[in-house]
Amino acid sequence: MTTSALILMGIDLAAALVLSFGIYYRRHHRRDLVVAFLGVNVGVMAVAMVLGTAEVALGLGLGLFGVLSIIRLRSSEISQREVAYYFAALAIGLLSGLPQTDPWPVAALIALILGVLWAADHPALLSRSRHQVVRLDRAIADEEVLRAELDERLGATVTSMTVQELDLVNDTTLVDVRYRVAGSRGRGARRTAAATAGALDGRALEGAVR
Repeated sequence: MTTSALILMGIDLAAALVLSFGIYYRRHHRRDLVVAFLGVNVGVMAVAMVLGTAEVALGLGLGLFGVLSIIRLRSSEISQREVAYYFAALAIGLLSGLPQTDPWPVAALIALILGVLWAADHPALLSRSRHQVVRLDRAIADEEVLRAELDERLGATVTSMTVQELDLVNDTTLVDVRYRVAGSRGRGARRTAAATAGALDGRALEGAVR
């Protein structure tokens, strides 16, 4: 094994640890996905190093993207954010496994991937935007009335909403809501919105029991 390959292996392992523990786990605390990210990264790097040509590695990378998509459909649901981490782990492993005479351009690309993910997933970015699925204890078919009701209940400005279920028998509405809270509310807004959504679900459940 060449010196360049050893350097790339070290860069890959360091990048995978930063991606999994320094960025993802520190913010989202899902241990199972940390294992998945590290496994994907090291596995892709090892296979790419063994195959040893850029043409084969390119086909391997495209094939692995397809395999990961199939696995995602058959496993527990993960968010689009976590899909981005999956693909970042795969891309870092693939870049590190390709045969290179100079490892530093690859190191720069890996640093770029980590930097973009760190910034794009930073809590301060679009921090006022929220997303919840809310069940109201009223069946509301009129979109304007529904928007006004959600604005009042959540204490925020609804930016988009999708009605997932309108139950006229049990008099409930299930709606996927994206909304924006006031800048000065901070964490209190998150607690209030969560408590409100929980109360709405509780009222709907209580009405169903009755």
